[in-house]
Amino acid sequence: MQKKVKYSIVAVGILIFSLLLCNFVRNDFEIAKNLDIYSVLLRQLDANYVDDINVTDLNKTAIDAMLNKLDPYTVFYQESDIEEFKLMTTGQYGGIGATIQQGEEYVTISEPYDNWPAFKAGLQPGDRIVEVGGKNVKGRTVADVSSMLKGQPGTMLKLTILPYGKTKTVIKEIVREEIKLPALSYYNMLDDKTGYIRLDQFTENSGNEVRNAFLKLKEQGMKQLVFDLRGNGGGLLNEAVNIVNLWVDKGNLVVSTKGKMEEKNQKFYTNMPAVDTQMPIVVLVNEMSASASEIVSGALQDFDRAVIVGERTYGKGLVQNVLPLSYNSQLKITVSKYYLPSGRCIQKVDYSHRDSSGRLSNKADSSALAFKTKGGRTVFDYGGVEPDIVIKNEAYSTIVLAMFEKNLIFNYANNFKSTHDTIPPLKNFTINDAIYNDFVQFVKNKNLKYETFTEKQLKYLKESIKDDKFSTRINEVIGDLEKAIEQEKAEDLQRYKKEISYLLAMEIAARYYHQKGRIEESLKTDPDLDKAVELLNNSKTFAAILKGNKN
Repeated sequence: MQKKVKYSIVAVGILIFSLLLCNFVRNDFEIAKNLDIYSVLLRQLDANYVDDINVTDLNKTAIDAMLNKLDPYTVFYQESDIEEFKLMTTGQYGGIGATIQQGEEYVTISEPYDNWPAFKAGLQPGDRIVEVGGKNVKGRTVADVSSMLKGQPGTMLKLTILPYGKTKTVIKEIVREEIKLPALSYYNMLDDKTGYIRLDQFTENSGNEVRNAFLKLKEQGMKQLVFDLRGNGGGLLNEAVNIVNLWVDKGNLVVSTKGKMEEKNQKFYTNMPAVDTQMPIVVLVNEMSASASEIVSGALQDFDRAVIVGERTYGKGLVQNVLPLSYNSQLKITVSKYYLPSGRCIQKVDYSHRDSSGRLSNKADSSALAFKTKGGRTVFDYGGVEPDIVIKNEAYSTIVLAMFEKNLIFNYANNFKSTHDTIPPLKNFTINDAIYNDFVQFVKNKNLKYETFTEKQLKYLKESIKDDKFSTRINEVIGDLEKAIEQEKAEDLQRYKKEISYLLAMEIAARYYHQKGRIEESLKTDPDLDKAVELLNNSKTFAAILKGNKN
């Protein structure tokens, strides 16, 4: 009987191996066949197409179209994209050190980074980039101009710039440098016991940057911490593990990865003694906190080590590896999903299944499975990390969105800087009535036009009335509504004064105190931060949340 069992196991094993081998051979044949077809097709196009073709561009288009059938994180990088690739993995690139934005005709400087080439060359927010290396860039996109600005450190770049508010261009010769964007953009004490650290990305050494900031704040008397991951799209998985290790002791599983190739599945543990396992921590997240941000916030939640506050996170539970290809090209490819310590995967979108129209669907809350934290709290795999305290931030008003589209707040800040050499220290700076009234006049002179949601609905209603052939009396009622809406819109600048003043203050602060000034000003009016500090100051409520009692 035992021999029969053994023979059966061997037979099943041989069958499975045979099926896998057959599948491998079949796939290998399909790959070879399609590569041959593709190669012949490309040669025929090059030889016979009526116009000259750019083989490299066609090939890149074909590869991108193929990868678009998979997920948005599997990306092909040509040799010419090497600076973009370096920026993604290290936070470093060769360039001038400035953010840029789309203008009406030309891409403009949005913000030069402190002490990098653009800053040292005197470039200012609002300056138009007219030529790059002697090539006119009128009508070019931000992506186009960004690619032209990047290059090998040490190389000289000649820019033709039209300074904001001027009519005559100037020539700037700028030597590119190796730009290292700070992963940690800001840290400080909020009061005599509350520290604050904001991390913008998980790039090389970001774990050490957070560690050093944390230790410096402890030296300044920090007894509780707000760790801000809002807007942080992620980055290197190992740096996420390193950051969790700051507050969770050695030997704990932070995240595991599972994919098609079982031998490549991995488990990542904390491997160093923690810096602090007791300090109360609140982690701030929002819907743009993704990937490594979700590993950190989700793991700290699973270990009952921190209270999570904000909005449900993005839901990117996919892991990418980078594979070298020929001719210095690279493939960033999704190889697995990651799982938090409780066992939950927070991936929201299933890219392997699409409907007949090619659309994807998100994971439904009703299908979420329950998991347990280390202390026994229930958490769910909703697709994203669900905060312990949810704060839904209000959307921007229609008038503010119209101002963003027309760059009115951005341009007013430029005007303000040109007529004000200094502003008070940020702790004393406010948008007073004089500044706000000046801004109101600035907007009125720009003849800002925008359409509210209600106006759009009325347009639809008017078309419906035509189809239904209602009487003119209905149209008169609609006309009265339209007049009333216009009268209401005339008050929008005052109705949304608080919201507009907040954005104005940040933009003006950035003109004088740069990136740190923008952040410092934003923290003055921040409901998420206010709630975080409130929780930290109430030790009973904080402890109750970590025990699973939010009431």
